[in-house]
Amino acid sequence: MALDLKKHRNIGIAAHIDAGKTTVTERILFYTGISHKIGEVHEGEAIMDWMEQEKERGITIQAAAITCNWRGYSVNIIDTPGHVDFTIEVGRSLRVLDGMISVFCGVAGVQPQSETVWRQATRYNVPSIVFVNKMDRVGADFFRVVEDINGRLNGHAIAMQIPIGSSENFRGIVDVLTSTMAIFKEEDRGTLVEWVPASPEYADQIAELRIKIIERACDFDDNLAERYLDGKDLDIEEIKTALRKGVIKREVFPAFCGSAFKNKGVQAMLDAVLDYLPSPLDVPAIVGKDPISDQELIRKADISEPFSGLAFKIMTDPFVGTLSFVRVYSGTLKSGSYVKNVTTGTKERVSRLIRMHSNKREEIESVDAGDIAAFVGLKDIKTGDSLADEKHPILLEKIDVPVAVISSSVEPKNKGDYEKMILALRKMAQEDPSFRLAYNEETGQTVIAGMGELHLEIQIDRLRREHKIEVEPGKLQVAYKETIQKPVEVEGKYIKQSGGRGQYGHVWLKLEPRERGQGFLFENKLVGGSIPREFVPAIEKGLLEAVSNGALGGYPVVDVKAIAFDGSYHDVDSSEIAFKIAAAMAFKDGMKKASPVLLEPIMKVEVETPEDYLGDVMGDLNSRRGRILGMEEKNKIQMIRAEVPLREMLGGYATTLRSMSKGRASYSMEFECYREMPKNVEEEVLGKK
Repeated sequence: MALDLKKHRNIGIAAHIDAGKTTVTERILFYTGISHKIGEVHEGEAIMDWMEQEKERGITIQAAAITCNWRGYSVNIIDTPGHVDFTIEVGRSLRVLDGMISVFCGVAGVQPQSETVWRQATRYNVPSIVFVNKMDRVGADFFRVVEDINGRLNGHAIAMQIPIGSSENFRGIVDVLTSTMAIFKEEDRGTLVEWVPASPEYADQIAELRIKIIERACDFDDNLAERYLDGKDLDIEEIKTALRKGVIKREVFPAFCGSAFKNKGVQAMLDAVLDYLPSPLDVPAIVGKDPISDQELIRKADISEPFSGLAFKIMTDPFVGTLSFVRVYSGTLKSGSYVKNVTTGTKERVSRLIRMHSNKREEIESVDAGDIAAFVGLKDIKTGDSLADEKHPILLEKIDVPVAVISSSVEPKNKGDYEKMILALRKMAQEDPSFRLAYNEETGQTVIAGMGELHLEIQIDRLRREHKIEVEPGKLQVAYKETIQKPVEVEGKYIKQSGGRGQYGHVWLKLEPRERGQGFLFENKLVGGSIPREFVPAIEKGLLEAVSNGALGGYPVVDVKAIAFDGSYHDVDSSEIAFKIAAAMAFKDGMKKASPVLLEPIMKVEVETPEDYLGDVMGDLNSRRGRILGMEEKNKIQMIRAEVPLREMLGGYATTLRSMSKGRASYSMEFECYREMPKNVEEEVLGKK
């Protein structure tokens, strides 16, 4: 049976760590009948947090997909992590979702990771509603958080409810549009919500907020605006319909409140998902390219169109092998069918299709446009690969993978486990594209790289628990890069005569610095047949190998443009290998002459500290070469924003901050950019001091 796309929602739940996303999701599962018992994060029983580390740490690491039904609608929910080391999980989930519930803590309001998630949602144009959670906490203030969203995120949030009571006396919510209040019964954990007319004490507040909501809705419907100005009565449904248009355009964000832990407000938020968030039919058709002609192609959310989909998550399952989570954008696919992996050009068979209920699964016969399912049987697949009908291939926009900023060597404690360890690490790198694996030929070590200390710590923990391999991690290393500061012209000549056929490769290169973050670029400006065209790919190949090993400390070279503009060849002795070696020689020589410098990762750091410890915290950040960007006060807590080199944050900043503030300060950190390193620090890193 085909999906009724109007009654379908693909939504994500995203927020700062500890805002209560997973608790919100657990309540959704309970109220929609997926679970008959509420799992609590703090008890390590959350259904969505099913990895051992998630249960222990009380945080979400992997985005878990789940399907449920609410009031006759089918809802796919993806619960995403809040910790900054797992940002890619949020990014790749948002890429395939139609709508999002942005969860904010009623006390903390907008926090650093909330800004990151909001930026990603804006980038992928994902409409959102707001849920202000933890209203039962001391200091929670719904209207302040709404103001915070509008101020710090430029969010156009609008309050749709009024909380009844505050902190431990939080009892319920008033719905502004219907002028009713919800009464929750503790004995059935909020399952039966009774809506009764609101108390007269809320009349003025309701009237004021109602005008704001209606005026905002009128911005998206001229007919409604005309009738409102004529003083006519407006129907609640038409106000919601107009508001929904604004939500889909990301020009308004309806805000709701509650306490998921105390079972209050989650059901009204679920109703809001149906009322305001888009169905697959409401979002623009997916745009891609023809892999051969590069021509733009469009696929509508329609089963009559050819099949197309995007693999947004790969998971290794101990029972069925590789599970590929796919958002289907168009067409329909039956289990047992063949699909083309347009990214790699391979043809693969989808042996089974599975609908996921967290880590439980239900087999389905087919999957349609607008839906999300797990495909079993795809062997050669990575996150971000485009899948399509063999006869109608379409290449969709890839998922951005952030740069790894930290690395560590890993060795198995038992030498016999080496092959097993490599196999496990390869699987983990396939699942998580921000986790990298490499072999250092100079030291003979296996090196893993990732987004932060916690990221690597969890992957090492997974090796131990899931794959039963004990490993010895090395010292954490910062992922430095090298670049050049001035343009140079260099010559590379590789000539070898040793009896028989010789080798001849000769190339002139111009190396130029590029703007930060632009990477390496090769340009062919050879004219007049100085080097035959068939040798140009070999020159590029030689350069690509050379940039992996810089002149200063052997770090990867970035932000350099290499232009091949002249050279010569020999009719008999010239070969691809000779030009490859000549290009690499020229590049290495050029790097030394072009004032090479080391670049280091700079982190955006936010510290929240009580006023008493402000001086100590700022002094410590300054001693770590930190640059203070700004400060603001929130609830008698000072929030410091700074940029600090990652090198200075390694090795126990969390412990230092805890002891400095008697455990009362907290911080978050995310990658900002690469920046040139001061000369004295560079000398220290390169061992010249």
